[in-house]
Amino acid sequence: MAADQKGDHERVPLTINGQAIDAKVGVTLVEAAWDARLPGITGVGCLEGVCGSCRVMLRRGKEITLGLACQTFVETGLEVIFLPPSSAPRHHYSISDFRDSWDIHARFHAIFPEASRCRHCHGCVTSCPKKIAVEDGVALAAAGRYREAGEVFLECVMCELCDGACPELIAPAHVGLFCRRVTAHFHLRPPNLVTRLEELRRKRLAGSKGESERE
Repeated sequence: MAADQKGDHERVPLTINGQAIDAKVGVTLVEAAWDARLPGITGVGCLEGVCGSCRVMLRRGKEITLGLACQTFVETGLEVIFLPPSSAPRHHYSISDFRDSWDIHARFHAIFPEASRCRHCHGCVTSCPKKIAVEDGVALAAAGRYREAGEVFLECVMCELCDGACPELIAPAHVGLFCRRVTAHFHLRPPNLVTRLEELRRKRLAGSKGESERE
């Protein structure tokens, strides 16, 4: 029997949402849940680690971790709990209300007063499935270095597992989103984007000129 055909018949026992299943070797947890037709999970997830909706709590023996089901493969004896959707954010603001950059820092601390109270417990870092240096990003934001903080959170998919892991309720994912928004709001477009837009503008003008000459 070919190796790939043999692999189709190999299965591992694990538990998802309290239900024992046998999953194919080499599939992700979300695929295993779909195959088992577990209620409430069908259609959950993008399978690309982008939407952040398939948040799971994982137990391996006495070790408990968090992750994304679409990025975690089945393991023998693994206990999995699909977490409910994250709650509505507690921090409210409209980026269009920011007219200039002079008072950004004061407004940031008014919106996220908890950001300066980080305990450096590393809970946010440990919980992040994207291995983002969340704690460093929050510290940069609290110091007013929003562009750098936004770069730290560049790979954030807003699964908000770090928010749930923070004892100070800082909501690090939303801190990162604020930094990216405010940086884009007050800064010029990236040079490569500006160059490309100028190239497209010139081609469009050249095309219009050519049409006029033919007429």
